[in-house]
Amino acid sequence: MKARSLILVVEDNEANQMLVRAVLELEGFDVRIAGSGPEALDVLGDCVPDLILMDVQLPGQDGLTLTRLIKADSATAAVPIVALTAHAMTGDRELALDAGCIAYISKPIDTRTFGVQVRQLLSAGVENDGRRAVAQ
Repeated sequence: MKARSLILVVEDNEANQMLVRAVLELEGFDVRIAGSGPEALDVLGDCVPDLILMDVQLPGQDGLTLTRLIKADSATAAVPIVALTAHAMTGDRELALDAGCIAYISKPIDTRTFGVQVRQLLSAGVENDGRRAVAQ
């Protein structure tokens, strides 16, 4: 039996944390939550997730800067990262991809399709060894 995939959700908004956790756990994923960049780095010191869902607008260090740090570390460089943001402006998708994300998902998430979308991105990220996959 295959172990459940571990998803690290880096999100500062508690309501979004609860929603994302609920949807992903219903889809059969194990979920860890980090509310800031330093918390995410602490989690990454303990375990290496199969996928990271990264809020772009974090307090202090933004999610794209954190993504670059994670990608620069050989221990976590291969972990696929998906940007999550409510600020879907022209050029934001490209900024996320340039920072090292494999895809970009706009918030609010669609709870009916989010779990399936994450599963597809997880498969795409693994197939591409953490490098850029087709963005959703």
